[in-house]
Amino acid sequence: MEASRGLEIEKKYDVDAGAEVPPLDQAAGVARTGKPHTDVLEAVYFDTPKHALAARRITLRRRAGGKDAGWHLKLPPAAALAGEGPQQRTELHAPLGRPDVVPDALLPHLQAYLRGAVPAPVVRLETRRTTHPLYGEDGVHLADLADDQVTAVRLEDGAGDALQWREWELELVHGKPDLFVPVEELLAAAGARPAGHASKLARALGTDKKAGKRAAAAEAPDSGGGESTPALLAGKRAPAAAVVTVYVAAQIDQILAGDAAVRLEEPEAVHNMRSATRRIRSVLAAYGRLYRASPVRKLRSELKWLGQLLGRSRDAEILRSQLRDQLGELPPADGIAAAASTVEERAGGDFDAGYRLLHEALESARYFRLLDKLEDFRDNPPVRADAVKPGRRAASKAVDKAAKRLRRSHKAVKDARRGRDQERALHRVRKDAKRLRHVAESAALVHGKSAGKVAKAARRQQKILGRFQDAVVARDLLAALSAEYGEAATAGIYAQLLNLQEEKMQAARTDYRKARKKSRELLGHGVL
Repeated sequence: MEASRGLEIEKKYDVDAGAEVPPLDQAAGVARTGKPHTDVLEAVYFDTPKHALAARRITLRRRAGGKDAGWHLKLPPAAALAGEGPQQRTELHAPLGRPDVVPDALLPHLQAYLRGAVPAPVVRLETRRTTHPLYGEDGVHLADLADDQVTAVRLEDGAGDALQWREWELELVHGKPDLFVPVEELLAAAGARPAGHASKLARALGTDKKAGKRAAAAEAPDSGGGESTPALLAGKRAPAAAVVTVYVAAQIDQILAGDAAVRLEEPEAVHNMRSATRRIRSVLAAYGRLYRASPVRKLRSELKWLGQLLGRSRDAEILRSQLRDQLGELPPADGIAAAASTVEERAGGDFDAGYRLLHEALESARYFRLLDKLEDFRDNPPVRADAVKPGRRAASKAVDKAAKRLRRSHKAVKDARRGRDQERALHRVRKDAKRLRHVAESAALVHGKSAGKVAKAARRQQKILGRFQDAVVARDLLAALSAEYGEAATAGIYAQLLNLQEEKMQAARTDYRKARKKSRELLGHGVL
């Protein structure tokens, strides 16, 4: 059974025990309030011994009582971890099930953070919640104000006495975020203050400061130069290591956020994770001199391992999809069904085998160690003591070097003989265009639109040559199938498909020459 999914948008407030809920129908946009109702909620929160979930402001609980009893998993978007505005969190629900076993429907969303650890109870909360519904003029249920009296008991050894506090939560139902402003004015006048904690669990564990530091590090990491973090990201004045680390941090977020989607085999999930690993590898190669060689070399090697596993299933997926479409566009003829069945068996088998290997890897200690190393690079970048350089200068050199590499690849295409040699040369151009694109993307922090133009031009060449490479791979498979299964009924079908691949390859060559000519000045010497 899949977990149900929703988006929670709320703000929390600390409030004294004697405060009274104000007349909420006085807020602009609120026509009336419903009759308050009270529930007693009993929840047990789960985490690892090192509080890996709480440190990332992820909440996993099993709650009885109220209208939404069951298992709840709340995942905050990475970009909002350290924000001051309303919290927007993805909330997943699963039935109550067993009290000590996390439902299978939720586990795929946790594995990238648990990393082999087994979640166990860490806190028990009892909340006496009085809910005040807010309605608009048209009767729409805009929001709920929850007045919570909370008692928390830590379940870990030597965790101390129970904690008690009161808080208010204003959560949107069908209302818009601009409702927070007028309602918050009333709440503040009644004594409410912005909450000093992200969640009840964080308050019970005392992990808010730690989580806040982790979030800040992810968004604005230290460059190794000893400056304060805000100064590091002052646009064009950012130092070189900060340029890299901010870019890498965004890709780490993509990997972590996409982990569950890959496990659940959602569309484009493998592609997105593969792209993130490639981006990190590209910038680590381009800015390698900023860092100690050994940790960066090991990190790139492990990212290559993961990327190859992702690539095997992704490439088979693309090949199968393209050949399916091409077969579907052929005019009706004998042999199509047989050819389609053979293509499906071969390409589909490669896809299934690749995904099995990928699933095994995502459960491995090696993969979890890679995630640890990525986060450690983000939070504690191994910057060389003599490598504190201005970001603009370092980014310019990195982009220029990547562009020079691409120019050499272009020349190799001209010098290559038509056929396999040229195909390999064009594949090299594609890879080098991709690296230039990624390095230029990283340079956008300090070079803005000029770097964006370079990235766009490189991406155009990459995409064109991606079509060329897809046709080459399809041609090779079809040639093998034709030799192996090319009896009279299917020989004509394979011949048509092979001709189609040659047409696609020729069209891609033509488009590549045009794109190359168009970008020759932009990607020439002194790119940035």
